[in-house]
Amino acid sequence: IGHLKADLSEPANFEAICSHCLGEHLTNPTLVHGGFFLGPTSFYNALREMPDDLREQICMTGVNQINQLYGGEALRRVQRKHARFINTVLKATLMGSVASDGLESGQVLSGVGGQYNFVSQAHALEDGRSILCVRATRGGGKELESNIVWHYGHTTIPRHLRDIVISEYGIADLRGKTDADVIAAMIEIADSRFQAELRDAAIKGGKLSPDYVIPDTTTNNTPAMLRARLKPYRDKGLFPTFPFGTDFTEEEIVLGRALRGLNSLSTPQQLKIALGNIGSVLKPPITAEPYLERMGLTQCENWQERKLAGMVILALANDGLFD
Repeated sequence: IGHLKADLSEPANFEAICSHCLGEHLTNPTLVHGGFFLGPTSFYNALREMPDDLREQICMTGVNQINQLYGGEALRRVQRKHARFINTVLKATLMGSVASDGLESGQVLSGVGGQYNFVSQAHALEDGRSILCVRATRGGGKELESNIVWHYGHTTIPRHLRDIVISEYGIADLRGKTDADVIAAMIEIADSRFQAELRDAAIKGGKLSPDYVIPDTTTNNTPAMLRARLKPYRDKGLFPTFPFGTDFTEEEIVLGRALRGLNSLSTPQQLKIALGNIGSVLKPPITAEPYLERMGLTQCENWQERKLAGMVILALANDGLFD
């Protein structure tokens, strides 16, 4: 039939394409373009055991094709309709800029990778969006700090490329908003233990009206609130810690969560838990044995090991293992 133009607005051309180029099955399809894979051993095993016809639908290519539009831009634009580019960050400011590769001290933690390309690409596409995820806090106890800050002395993504930022407490849609609206949205997805000081800093900086009041619906952004809301679903086996699989054992997952949870509490809170579970510390319940065994604390030989075993039991109690 010769050559056909890729122009469906011409009736004759459209008819010729329908008559000669369409079928019930896609021939030699590519469903996924990938630069690399990352996951647990079970994931790699599944890839290795995948039938050839399925594996051939995954096109492994260079990150220069995945991360940007340049080179064959017309085709890549068509392929990336309604594209969503998702990445994670270390710090996010109230003005919408983020730091992902280093700290303001000058310490480099990672490379920029394709993050900047993804964000820029999302703005270059008419219907693309950039989604950056940030944990609201880091550390615990006296060292607890907010990852959403008023200002930060290192930037990976500048404020003029701000788009969507997500924390565990909500979604801040920042694109096209005024600075004041952006700041309010970021405060409302921050941990409530830091919201007041963030609000005060923005007001002091002249970027937020003193009349701004943090909505009641966002003033309970705390880990305790999240645990309470998720507990009914976790009890049904939903929202696993590693939804795509992991090489950690079940005991290691529980220990990691429990120890981090205990470390995030203040000393008075830890003391209250200790007093309430003194019996479990003196005589560990049978349900604690697998966890103590994993930590090598089933046979404590000195005071230091007994102290560590007690802390593990308190962490497990705080996590609800003995309820």
